[in-house]
Amino acid sequence: MKADEMWKVSTGKGVRVAVIDTGVNADTSSLKGQVLTDEVPQAVAYGATKDYTGHGTTMAELIAGTGAGDGLKGLAPGARIVPYRITLDELKDATERKKTANSAQAIRAAADSDAKIINMSFASPGDDAEEAAAVKYAQSKGKLMFAGVGNNAGRNSPIGYPAAYPHVVGIAASDENGTVAKFSQYGNYVDLASPGLDVPSWCDETFRSYCTGKGTSQATAIASASAALVWSAHPNWTANQVLASLIDTAARDWAKDDPSTYLGYGLIRPRMVLEQSNFNPGAANTDPLARENATGITDEAGNSPSASASAPSSSPPSKATSGGQTSAAASTSDTSDNTTMWVALGAAAAVLVIGGGAFAVLRSRRAT
Repeated sequence: MKADEMWKVSTGKGVRVAVIDTGVNADTSSLKGQVLTDEVPQAVAYGATKDYTGHGTTMAELIAGTGAGDGLKGLAPGARIVPYRITLDELKDATERKKTANSAQAIRAAADSDAKIINMSFASPGDDAEEAAAVKYAQSKGKLMFAGVGNNAGRNSPIGYPAAYPHVVGIAASDENGTVAKFSQYGNYVDLASPGLDVPSWCDETFRSYCTGKGTSQATAIASASAALVWSAHPNWTANQVLASLIDTAARDWAKDDPSTYLGYGLIRPRMVLEQSNFNPGAANTDPLARENATGITDEAGNSPSASASAPSSSPPSKATSGGQTSAAASTSDTSDNTTMWVALGAAAAVLVIGGGAFAVLRSRRAT
């Protein structure tokens, strides 16, 4: 990714990213001054900076962490975070659940905010009319929405929402070589892929140490940060144009008009956009996912939530390549090697507690 080179062009400055998650701890060393708590409407503000698992804070740091105090440095350290806490399965306390907003309420609030990007690192096996309507509303307000496709591949898992809604960019997880992670769910609602293995993540809500995490959650945060870099460099572009540029430059060795059910249009590469100051992103009102948004959604088994849904598109090898290299045969195994990420860790955080960093998709709204 060559983050140091990208940061000479853009750091994400001027772009707000709404993080809809388990809350965001604004007091971690790398997020001080990065979290715009005052911009969260009172109606959905309960617990916005009280992260009940550490998951939302990790997403925020991967996007906009400064790296201060030996913390995580995100891919878009010049961006700012608008935090929204919602009721995911990990929130067990009944009283807290009653006080905390649901996903639809948070999406609508984010749609009415100055945030350009909405990061949703959570998933559920079923759609919800209220949530779907909120997504449609956010799209009408010009927001660019990213969501993880889910972490239960190979278990006959249902389709992951909100990733499967029209106008939400579904993000799969891959390793640094572009090979899809074995846990990353697949189907024709996968739009792009992003690294989601061996990613430093807070171990828990105590915020005492980082663990090595993995998941489509982390991949989604990195995708959101990538969009922030591009939008900061091209502030007059629309959400359609930012997304189109990321799709056009994604690493793949299959035809663009036949996206993979594992990696969508390929592995996200914002540097390829930033290197071209005169990059043509296409028409402002042209939806780069128009075909997907008009087509029925199916999961990895070809199942759909309705009888009218079409079968998934054909699946090229589950590995993205760049520079004309030849991709490997379809491999769905993740790697145990350390990933060279664009996320910088300070010396104190280099001693990591290994393991336990994944967030599975189970029932209801759950972190991915």
